[in-house]
Amino acid sequence: MADPRFFKAKGPFPLSRLAEIAGATLGPGADPNAEFTDVAALEDAGTAQVSFLDNRRYLAAFAKSQAGACVVHPDIADRAPPGMALLLSEAPYKAYALIARAFYPAEIAEPGIHRMANVDPTAQLAEGVSVEASAVIGPRAEIGPRSRIGANAVIGAGVVIGSDCIVGVNASLACCIVGARVMIYPGVRIGQDGFGFASDRAGHTKVPQLGRVLIGDDVEIGANTCIDRGSASDTVIGDGCMIDNLVQIGHNVRLGRGCVLVSQVGISGSTHLEDYVMVGGQGGLAGHLRVGAGAKVAAQSGVHRNIPAGEAVGGSPAVPVEEWRRQVAVLRRLAKRKASE
Repeated sequence: MADPRFFKAKGPFPLSRLAEIAGATLGPGADPNAEFTDVAALEDAGTAQVSFLDNRRYLAAFAKSQAGACVVHPDIADRAPPGMALLLSEAPYKAYALIARAFYPAEIAEPGIHRMANVDPTAQLAEGVSVEASAVIGPRAEIGPRSRIGANAVIGAGVVIGSDCIVGVNASLACCIVGARVMIYPGVRIGQDGFGFASDRAGHTKVPQLGRVLIGDDVEIGANTCIDRGSASDTVIGDGCMIDNLVQIGHNVRLGRGCVLVSQVGISGSTHLEDYVMVGGQGGLAGHLRVGAGAKVAAQSGVHRNIPAGEAVGGSPAVPVEEWRRQVAVLRRLAKRKASE
């Protein structure tokens, strides 16, 4: 259960309302008027709480759970313990997420500018904007309606931020245009210089980085992630991308819609990921590559070539995932044979 010192649950909600919120169907015998006060994990939930099962590895915990209600796929409804009300969904995890959001909606900050904030007189702040203590908003910056700027955040000159955005504490934004409903977590750095040098025996001559960072709508950018601005063209983050903590995105990189980058991914300059590409944790992509729509890169893989649409790759250098698994299996057999000699 959520610690009430940090999270305050709404509700209670009747089961019928939760089913409506989740787009789920009530299981046989479920009381639509039964009220529930919170969500909780299978192992911790009580009779007034709602849980979920999305992974068959937890079937044993499901069978023993004391949860009053549970979101499950119809295929495993018959494994429920007696007395548990079921919310049947083809997508249990998403259904549970919608229920959890009903109990714990996003916090809405009180609009206004803290007396210790520093807002340039030429900046434009729309209705309902919140600016917390010690935040700095530079000349000609534009902040859209209901957006929130966290404590000590720095919004550089000319930056544009759309409506209903959240900029976390200690984040810094420069040379960027941000869409609507974007979540920027603490410590993020957007729009700093790209890593560009012309090198010869005399040393390294820095190349001016004259592009921007363009961020679409409904994007999340995790804590301490860095996104470099373009060198001549722009760095682009498409609508709906989900970027985890500690990700590095180089100059002129372009992400299509709905890409997912897990923690510690690094993408070198001018690489283009098409729509809905997924890269696992610590995956590294060399520069000037193209990764086709729907491709998947396994964790800790090193990508040095273009990847066709829909292909899954793994290893370093990355190869089609089935080939990578065969390589690992062969190495394992060779190692065992060597150890037995």
